Amino acid sequence: MSSRPVDRPDRRTFAIISHPDAGKTTLTEKLLLFGGAIRAAGEVKARGAARRARSDWMKIEQQRGISVTSSVMTFEYEGLTFNLLDTPGHEDFSEDTYRTLTAVDSAVMVIDAARGIEAQTRKLFEVCRLRSVPIITFINKVDREGRSPFELLDDVADKLALDVSPMNWPIGSGGSFEGLYNFERDDLSRPETADTQNVMKLTGLSDPALDTLLSPAGAADLRENGELAVSGYAAFDENAYRNGDLTPVYFGSALKEFGVTDLIDAIARFAPSPRAQPAQPRDVSPDDPSVTGFVFKVQANMNPMHRDRVAFMRLCSGRFTRGMKLNQVGTGKSIAVHSPILFFARDRETAEEAFPGDIIGIPNHGTLRVGDTLTDGAPCRITGLPNFAPELLRRVILKDPTKTKQLRKALDDLAEEGITQVFYPEIGGQWVVGVVGELQLDVLISRLDAEYKVDAALESSPWNAARWISGEPDTLKGFTTFHRSAIATDRDGAQVYMAADAWKLSHTERTNPEIRFSATKERH
Repeated sequence: MSSRPVDRPDRRTFAIISHPDAGKTTLTEKLLLFGGAIRAAGEVKARGAARRARSDWMKIEQQRGISVTSSVMTFEYEGLTFNLLDTPGHEDFSEDTYRTLTAVDSAVMVIDAARGIEAQTRKLFEVCRLRSVPIITFINKVDREGRSPFELLDDVADKLALDVSPMNWPIGSGGSFEGLYNFERDDLSRPETADTQNVMKLTGLSDPALDTLLSPAGAADLRENGELAVSGYAAFDENAYRNGDLTPVYFGSALKEFGVTDLIDAIARFAPSPRAQPAQPRDVSPDDPSVTGFVFKVQANMNPMHRDRVAFMRLCSGRFTRGMKLNQVGTGKSIAVHSPILFFARDRETAEEAFPGDIIGIPNHGTLRVGDTLTDGAPCRITGLPNFAPELLRRVILKDPTKTKQLRKALDDLAEEGITQVFYPEIGGQWVVGVVGELQLDVLISRLDAEYKVDAALESSPWNAARWISGEPDTLKGFTTFHRSAIATDRDGAQVYMAADAWKLSHTERTNPEIRFSATKERH
């Protein structure tokens, strides 16, 4: 057991969240580039396979140009350790994103300057609000035609009920874009060539040098709108940001590398170091001497050659060292962690030690599950990692009946990751998968083929809604016996009621008040 508290103010563990196509993956690349973790950003200089973003490593991600699973990347910047979690932007993978947000201390919200706040952005923000995760906003693509900065700021303030504090200001947009002015440092970043920019230190918006550096229209626009922005919006307040009441807003272009330095500096200066994690019977503080962590994600086949399964664990307290034994709360089993991993997207290296805020991978063969708490101290359980009831249910058709065993293993693996949920009906031999969105079904079929060599198809099922059920043993037994054709179990053995439609579900709930129907299931 650790003998003394270990607080790590040098850690910044954060997620990047956005609506699809807002430029999140490009921004991730540029943060890695500026942090010295890569030498060339794929969007700018690479060719062929190297063009693919380092965080998108799955075959389907590379084919479609989207992120469908969360990636972890650790790098150093200005003496700090950054643990960056890149999340899927597509709403069909919101469950993976939600679980990832349980493992971070802050988030960067990326917004497209032409579109402002979108549905998925708002949904992810609400998840952050539920967990009091502070947010820095990056309004991307200001070098293209888009909405006015004032309109974008008001959009964030109105739709998210947040105070906004502009930290820099774009001068023009599209073909008339002339650069960014940083209010805090009083400097001007201007495009020099297609790939470079020139930064000039000034004395303020009244500095006459602006008239020689910008066009007459650009200088006038910056002075008028910049002064209005400073006086019309809240000044940055670190406490308000940390409490989730205010978001500092940075304008920029990830592709052209404008505003990226401002953003990474803001993460270093303002984003919180590791915070206490909600748990039972007590919250876990980063300065607790015992080592405690929780599994927020499981990923199978990151290395298909070795059929590996890696549990992603957020370290909450203590000093973890390679080879130490941790107790799996819930089962009481002791697990020796001999080969812990630090991640750079798909690349990895052995972690000799880790501290609160760090994300480590634990290779295992199905022993660890999402929601597991590991500790070398008094038993406790990190809370707040639920499963959500699926919105789409499909039957799985196996084209080669001799591969039934492989299919079951594949479905269990992918359910363990959170890619899908799998239900085994009490009557009938066809298994049912449940997902939040259609794209998850495409990922499921793609991965069954690519990683498990299982040729399968999906067809409509007679059910369109599912709820976990519980109640007194005798009452529950009577209900499941009467509704046996609509009862299934999930991969944990928990019972599920499946209904043909929302009306049938509602009717069954009303006529069986002694049964609890739940759209979420806490992961233990």
